Amino acid sequence: MSKVYFTKEITKESLIKIYEALNVDLKGKVGVKVSTGEAGSKGYLKADLIGPFVQKLNGTIIECNTAYPGKRNTAEEHLKVAKDHGFTSFADVDIMDAEGEFKIPVKDGKHLKYDLVGENFKNYDSIINLAHGKGHAMGGFGANLKNQSIGIASRNGKAYIHSCGQTEDPDRCWSVKYEQKDFIESMAEAAKAVSDYIKDNNKQIIYITVMNAISVDCDCDAHQGDPVMGDLGIIASLDPVANDQAFIDMLWNSADPGHTLMMERVDRQEGRHITEYAEEIGLGSTKYELIEI
Repeated sequence: MSKVYFTKEITKESLIKIYEALNVDLKGKVGVKVSTGEAGSKGYLKADLIGPFVQKLNGTIIECNTAYPGKRNTAEEHLKVAKDHGFTSFADVDIMDAEGEFKIPVKDGKHLKYDLVGENFKNYDSIINLAHGKGHAMGGFGANLKNQSIGIASRNGKAYIHSCGQTEDPDRCWSVKYEQKDFIESMAEAAKAVSDYIKDNNKQIIYITVMNAISVDCDCDAHQGDPVMGDLGIIASLDPVANDQAFIDMLWNSADPGHTLMMERVDRQEGRHITEYAEEIGLGSTKYELIEI
C-alpha cells in the first residue's frame, strides 16, 4: 500500500513541509514539471506559492509546447506566457522540446508503441511532478498522471497520445477518431513510459498535487471557468497512481456542493479509468494510506 501525505494548508511553507515528509534527497539537476497555464487561464500554480519551494531545491521549471493552437505551441511564445505568469521570476524555464524530442519505449502498450518527450528531459537527474488538481475537458481531470504523460510529451508526442497512437501530426490529431477510454489508457501508458525511463536511467521522481482553485476546466484552457468548489489541500507521494486516486477520492467525499460538478466532469470523460488502468499496467497502486501532516 502506497503512502500519500496530506495537508489541508495551502501555503509556501506547507508545500515545503509536505515535500520534506516524503524524506527523499533529490540528486543532481532538478526539473520541476508544472503547467505554465495557457494565456488567459487563471488556475495555474502561482509564483508566490511555489517559488520558494522551487528555489530551495534549485529547480528549473520544465515544460513542453502544446499540440493545440494557442500561445504556447512555439517555444518563443511559450516562454513569453511563462514570463507573464511569473515563472521566470523565480527559476529558469526550459521548454524541453524547443530543440527536438526523443523516443522512449512504451512496454506492452495496447495503444502506444512509444512516447515522444522533449529532448531536454534527458538533462535532469531528479523530477518533481508538481501538478495542479482540476478538471479537464478531454481527460475528465488533470493531476500527476496527466502532468507526466501529456505534460512531458513533446508537441508531436502530445498529438500521438491524443490520437491514441494514430498520428504524431498536431494538425491531424484532432480529427482522428478514437474511443474515449482508449485516450485515457494512452495517457496512462505514456505516464508509465516516463516512469520506466526514470527507473531505467537511475533518475528520481516525486509527486505533489496542489488542490486549489478547482475548476472543471484545465489550466490549458484560455477561457478557464472559475473554481466550482473550495480548496482541498496538498497531497504528495512517491506513487502517481495513489496520489491521483487520493485526489479523486477527496473530490468524491467532499461535502462541498460544487463537488457534483467535478464528479460530472470526470465521469463524462471516463476520467476515473486512468487510475484503474495505470494500476493494471504496473505504474502504481490505487490503494493508499493517507497520512495527515
